[in-house]
Formats: sequence, C-alpha cells, structure tokens
Amino acid sequence: MNSNQNPNLLHYQLIETAINYLHEHANNQPTLEQLALHLAVSPFHLQRVFSDWAGISPKRFLQFLTKQHAHDLLRAQNDVLTTSITAGLSGPGRLHDLMVTCEAMTPGEIRAGGKGLTIHAGYAPSRLGKVFAATTERGICHLEFVDDAPSEAMERLRARWPNAEVQHNDAQAASIVSAAIEHVANAATPGTSRPLHLLLNGTNFQIQVWQALLNIPYGATSTYGQIGEALGRPNSQRAIGGAVGANALAVLIPCHRVIRGDGDLSGYRWGRARKAALLALESARGERAAA
Repeated sequence: MNSNQNPNLLHYQLIETAINYLHEHANNQPTLEQLALHLAVSPFHLQRVFSDWAGISPKRFLQFLTKQHAHDLLRAQNDVLTTSITAGLSGPGRLHDLMVTCEAMTPGEIRAGGKGLTIHAGYAPSRLGKVFAATTERGICHLEFVDDAPSEAMERLRARWPNAEVQHNDAQAASIVSAAIEHVANAATPGTSRPLHLLLNGTNFQIQVWQALLNIPYGATSTYGQIGEALGRPNSQRAIGGAVGANALAVLIPCHRVIRGDGDLSGYRWGRARKAALLALESARGERAAA
C-alpha cells in the first residue's frame, strides 16, 4: 500500500521526523508548539497523532526518547538479563510469555540453503513504517523495516535461503505484520495475541545471542557487555555486536533493546529514530499496563 494512502505510515513518518528533530535540539527541550511548527502541522494534530500512536501525551512520550531515560533503564535493569538466563525466570511482557517460540535450522538444513522450503514473502505497512516479512510452514523467518530500497530486502532473503522457493505474497506479509508488530506493540498486556513461531537461520553463537535478546524484558534495555556476561563471554562484545546486527527478525527478536553502557541509542540497522520510537513505545505501554 502506498504510504500516501496509509495513516500508519504517515504517522510514523511524522514521529520519525519529530524524533530526529528532538535529538538534534534536546538541550533546548522544544515545546509542543515549537515541534509542531517545525513539522508544519498544528499542535492539536501533533497531540492527537502522538496520543493515538503511543497512548500518552507528546510531553510524556518525549521523556522516553532521552538518553537519560535509557541510562535509567540500564541502571534499574542491571541484573535482570543475567538472572533470567541463569535461572530461566519469566516475567510480564517478555516475548516467551507471549507464546513466541523459536526453532533453529540444523547445520545440514543451513548447508542445503533452504532446499525444499517454500517461503511466502511480501511487503506491508505498520505503525513503525513499511515492513518486509517472510514466513514458512515452520514459522516466521524474516522481518525487517524497509524505507528507500525495499527490493534489497527480497535480495537479502534469497541470499539467506538460496535454494528455497520464494513466492511473493503481500497478503501473507500483512498477516505476519498484524500478528507480529502489533503483537509486540501490545506486549505489556499478555494474552491478547495468537502464538508466534520463529524459524532461525544462524550460527550456534548467533542463536545464543538472539535467545539472550529474548530474555530482555519488555520496556527494559541491556548492553553488549551485560549480554556477554550473561552468556559467559565477557570479552566477546564485538562478536555479540555482529550477532545482534545479523538479526533478521526485527522487533520479534528485540535487538532494539541493546544500547551502549552510557545510554546512547546508536547502533541499530533500521535507524536510530526507529530504535528510539520502539523503546519509547514499549516504555509508554509498560507504564500504562503497570498503572
């Protein structure tokens, strides 16, 4: 669907522009009126879009976008990843509590390049921008945001599964997006979505890292160092960063929850603004659920 016809895409584009502006002018703490003027919309329209999109006021939403908020999350959740991995604990809002399960391809299947596998792949809009999604009878195998070059996403899928039969299916993609992106956006209230199954294609180390990401609670963050400590690989931050960057299942495997130790949000393949939006959305939804 063309973004000109879809309010979700238009709203995200507005929010993305707002986030970039706020990042550049954070020291000045722009008011709603100043932000609306920059975006060439009315304060009333901006207030409504933010409230519809995040469920809270723009002023509160903007607080979730700050580096200080990210840093506070890290301090508050300092031990939660290690504890959850070591003890196998489960808590409200985590993806596995929302019936998300994973199956890893065997080494032999990976070498076969997906031979005998049929993949349905296509494009669909979401509240976070246009998405490329792909699924097999064994689970969702690819989910990424696409902006300027959507055809490259299909090329990446074919490179990962060179011998699979890929069928273009936008309707199937829309179904995946509905079940996945919106599912996670409402993850603070478990039990409202149908089960999801993921099919992972990666090395043993990558899969270990991706499973660790699934243990970062909804609304929380972790660092590369904390993930390394939790996996017993404290000196592997560079390799962990590579595994995080190789994640082909945006949002469902929450690589957006990994930030630098100083609270900086840099290092997200689908854009800093989208990462900030995801973290802010999760924080807002978590706060509403707690209330």
